[in-house]
Amino acid sequence: MSKKIEGIFAPIATPYQEDGNIDIIKYSENVKKFGRTGLAGIVSLGSNGEFVMLSKEEKILLLKATRESLPADKLLIAGTGCESLRDTIELTKVAADVGADAALIINPSYHKRDLTEESMLRFFELTADESPIPVMIYNMPGNSGINLSSSLITKLSKHPNITGVKDSGGNIVQIAETIAGASEGFSVFAGSGSFLFATLMLGGKGGTLAVANAAPDFCSGIYSSVMAKEYEKARKMQLDLLPLNAAVTTKYGIGGMKAAMELAGFNGGLPRMPILPAKESAREEIRNIMEKLGLVGKYA
Repeated sequence: MSKKIEGIFAPIATPYQEDGNIDIIKYSENVKKFGRTGLAGIVSLGSNGEFVMLSKEEKILLLKATRESLPADKLLIAGTGCESLRDTIELTKVAADVGADAALIINPSYHKRDLTEESMLRFFELTADESPIPVMIYNMPGNSGINLSSSLITKLSKHPNITGVKDSGGNIVQIAETIAGASEGFSVFAGSGSFLFATLMLGGKGGTLAVANAAPDFCSGIYSSVMAKEYEKARKMQLDLLPLNAAVTTKYGIGGMKAAMELAGFNGGLPRMPILPAKESAREEIRNIMEKLGLVGKYA
């Protein structure tokens, strides 16, 4: 691909209506707003997009809407990981046809006893062999229950069509090992706003962050400050971001993230059941955090 995968990406949320259907109009409005921020692009069909809740048809609908609403100079990364190799390859090819610039692929996870490191190696290699677009590995042990080791990632970094990894495990030692051992040009991304600064300082190339759904320019500001070698500024911003990041991830989850989006001026919408929306007490706590960062109504 002609553009490097680096910078900050929002794993964009999927807003649902009261009847459980996707609100594609609100989704497209969000994409347009994100396109006017400092983000390098968008991840559609990520964990925060509730991709496991979506049918194949809904996934294609969202990918098309994203590409149509996103400026041409912003990258679209499509989450195309499925439980089988065949389905993963098929969806990745569809994403490429729609205009995705890269595929973010989470490992299969249901048959854990059969999912050895050798099987994971083969899964990603065979997917990358068939993919028309570059592949990013998605390590999300908190959701998948399987950690992709740094030794596995560094082996996969040698594949010519595997361009990077989003590591959401939160193990900064493992991230450092990956950066140290990966092939030249391989992009290591922080998978959470809580360790973005540390990842960048170690040589990481960006982040795909849930909190960027509510604070896109703040997150991209940390990245740009590091790139400008304004390390103290970036360090302080990272520390200031921690309470909001915790609120929209570990504490209140997707419901909290969508509440934060609404407060910032985006369309959060409802989660899809069985995920519940944030309670009023959570919304109030998130509002107080966001007010301190100047984020309430910033994108209205």
